[in-house]
Amino acid sequence: MIKVMFVCHGNICRSPMAEFVMKKLVSDAGYADEFYIASSATSTEELGNPVYPPARSELAKHGIGCSGKTAVQLRKSDYEKYDYFIGTDTANIRNMNRIFGSDKDGKIYKLLTFAGRGDDVSDPWYSRDFGKAYADIEEGCKGLLNYLMEQL
Repeated sequence: MIKVMFVCHGNICRSPMAEFVMKKLVSDAGYADEFYIASSATSTEELGNPVYPPARSELAKHGIGCSGKTAVQLRKSDYEKYDYFIGTDTANIRNMNRIFGSDKDGKIYKLLTFAGRGDDVSDPWYSRDFGKAYADIEEGCKGLLNYLMEQL
């Protein structure tokens, strides 16, 4: 089983969107049983809060639900539990390295590198453009799935 943790700042917009987009992609591909997919935050600001309503609405536009998801914080102990940590921006990568102390096994990636891009996923918290964030996330998740399918 491949275990993937998506990470953003607060775990109420980008990382839960990525979690549920990826769950749908692997399910649609017939590989849901081969993956464990979760998401978390590098900060404590939103812990316990549900997915932000505009992010939830954007997922719903694409037939994706996220009920029951609440923000949780990434922990140092997660490093041994997951195979991949996928950050949505450069700050997430820096903060994951801080939380883990290092990335000795090379598990940390930025999502859009799987789409052949080096930029960050658009942050809808600031831009208010949840459609753009969704498009970035979907593109990155499709690339990630292709990459991971090669690992199976």
